[in-house]
Amino acid sequence: MKMKRFSFVALICGALCLTSCGAFKSYVASYSVGLSTVESPADAKQQFGETKVVTFNEEGVSKYRYEDDYIDIVWFVGSKQFNFTLKNKSGHTLKINWDDISYVDTKGQVGRVMHAGVKYTDRNNSQPATTVPKGASISDILLPTENVYFVSGQYGGWRENYLIPCVYKTPEDFNSGASSLVGKTMTVMMPIMIENVQNDYTFTFNIDKLLNTATK
Repeated sequence: MKMKRFSFVALICGALCLTSCGAFKSYVASYSVGLSTVESPADAKQQFGETKVVTFNEEGVSKYRYEDDYIDIVWFVGSKQFNFTLKNKSGHTLKINWDDISYVDTKGQVGRVMHAGVKYTDRNNSQPATTVPKGASISDILLPTENVYFVSGQYGGWRENYLIPCVYKTPEDFNSGASSLVGKTMTVMMPIMIENVQNDYTFTFNIDKLLNTATK
């Protein structure tokens, strides 16, 4: 299928780790991350009207908005999850099939996602679809299921990995590991059903540069 592509870059911190972790001193990386491309269904201009992508700052947080005649979606990339608000502009009921959404991490590995309200223990089970009536909005999250794990023991429990690795044990690990992630991407592929037609949207976020250095 032909896709329409939009280029767009903004600056955010890719990792929000700010303190030492565990029993060792940590060296924490932060990144400039941009929404580099949005791929929308073929002939989007004819089918969905004019399309646009903008960035804006809200309470010190960089957010990204994609809009056409069918959807208006705003993204905020957190340290461990993607946050979004989706408005249905289509004039018809819209459906999100969570099981069909996929995520590609910085290593190029494809995986499932879970959204708000799903128990960690049920993260690999089928997730019921959500319908959004015309003119209505939904605010939710996307958390890669592969990033969720359980730690046993007295201080154990459920944990989530960062979207972008950010904590290193030594300055040497920081310098080699953090810099190697520059230029990598994270991708969210989100099919949206409108009038029983699947419309594939792909949002690609690029790690543009490393914003800090390791300090001993």
